[in-house]
Amino acid sequence: MPELSRFLDMTIRMFYKDDQKHHKPHIYVVYNDEDIVVSLDGEILDGSLPRKQMRILWAWLEIHEDELYKAWNEAVKGHNPGKIEPLR
Repeated sequence: MPELSRFLDMTIRMFYKDDQKHHKPHIYVVYNDEDIVVSLDGEILDGSLPRKQMRILWAWLEIHEDELYKAWNEAVKGHNPGKIEPLR
């Protein structure tokens, strides 16, 4: 599973060819011992994160929306989605 970004103890990943289970473009986020699956439009599909990290994640999703959809389209084809800038 390629790593798209890493910041503030959150690791953002996307599986290759992963368009069957959740039926929406999405990312996987790991923060400490917690994980969550979030669609690129911000809907929580599975799991949870602390409120503060969710707000940060939603902001990152909004800032990088175009890049995330491009990455999703590449990953679904089985191609490397590349890296996306972390929050600083």
